[in-house]
Amino acid sequence: MSREDFEELVGEALDRIPTELTRLMDNVAVFVEDEPDPSDPDLLGLYEGTPLTERGEWYAGVLPDRITIYRGPTLRMCHTREEAVEETEITVVHEVAHHFGIDDERLHALGYG
Repeated sequence: MSREDFEELVGEALDRIPTELTRLMDNVAVFVEDEPDPSDPDLLGLYEGTPLTERGEWYAGVLPDRITIYRGPTLRMCHTREEAVEETEITVVHEVAHHFGIDDERLHALGYG
């Protein structure tokens, strides 16, 4: 799958998140990269920033939070386009949930592990 097609999958996954939630997303940017850091070659996505639940009066003038979705590991684990669509959606929701302050334990319980 081309990078352009994968970026489209990520965009479609973001579009499926309910508008009520996306309206609450604040100061966050989503990126697609080909590969994660070599120390974690199977990483599908990464959230870097300060979750909404941890922001206080001090939170101003900071760079946007960053959500990165990794194309290479996703495509290596998925054998069909349908699997890639499903896994990309799970990964996008997982990383967006971190922006809202939801931890890995809760995400795994909800099926977004």
